[in-house]
Amino acid sequence: MARIPYADLARPETADLAARIAAERGEVLHLYAMLLHSPPVAEGWLTFLTAIRQRCALPGALRELVIVRIAHLNGAAYEAEQHVPIALREGLTRAQLDALPEWESADVFDPRERAVLAYCDAMTRTVHVAPEIFAALRAHFDPRAIVELTATVGAYNMVSRFLEAIGIDSADDKGAGR
Repeated sequence: MARIPYADLARPETADLAARIAAERGEVLHLYAMLLHSPPVAEGWLTFLTAIRQRCALPGALRELVIVRIAHLNGAAYEAEQHVPIALREGLTRAQLDALPEWESADVFDPRERAVLAYCDAMTRTVHVAPEIFAALRAHFDPRAIVELTATVGAYNMVSRFLEAIGIDSADDKGAGR
């Protein structure tokens, strides 16, 4: 259960942005219902995450692979719940998603995916990326893809940390909080 109440989406200072979020995302998810306590933060978040998810050239399957891995690493159940269906639509298999917690010993990832997962783990767990991990990544990707991948890992670490610190849960009543 969220540690603070969700924002009132009908407040004059949030109503237009809430309508825009609903139009872009299909609904105002719990995450955005919380972010709307600060319209500038909610608007910046929407713009940034829309760019990451919809405007980058990074393949959707790789994007979702790292998002779900980050959710596992950070214990962010809401993030995983939201992105597993997207990951499957983007072409990841159920076997790959099931293997993510122990991906190093799994045989369902190709060398490019393994390089991405190692990079994601380094960025998430220690922040610093060892030269050999970066070299393996560089063997598969051009600078644009590396920038987009790095931004995606950074962005979704931000998402999971926000979700977990505030206690956002999809089972919450968006009109409640504690």
